[in-house]
Amino acid sequence: MTTSTSQLTTLFIVVALVCAFVPAFSCALDIIGVVFGNGTITDACCHDLVEEGKVCHDTLIKYISDRPHLVANETQYLKKRDDLWIHCVSVTKTA
Repeated sequence: MTTSTSQLTTLFIVVALVCAFVPAFSCALDIIGVVFGNGTITDACCHDLVEEGKVCHDTLIKYISDRPHLVANETQYLKKRDDLWIHCVSVTKTA
């Protein structure tokens, strides 16, 4: 998936509007990169994600995956969302 800077900025604004706690911009991009691409996430970003909360994470990823150009792969994205959450929770428990 090719993503322009303006698309990434828009996604970050959505994060800010949906969630009271907003991870650092780079972490937000990492989270999106993991779910919608083949990105990786640091332990620090996992901590931010867990602090943000599951409801916020789920809502944001569902919102993004409902976009017309992504909806065909929504099931895959939602699985990656859930896998990322499980991974990050395990990271925060071992830290």
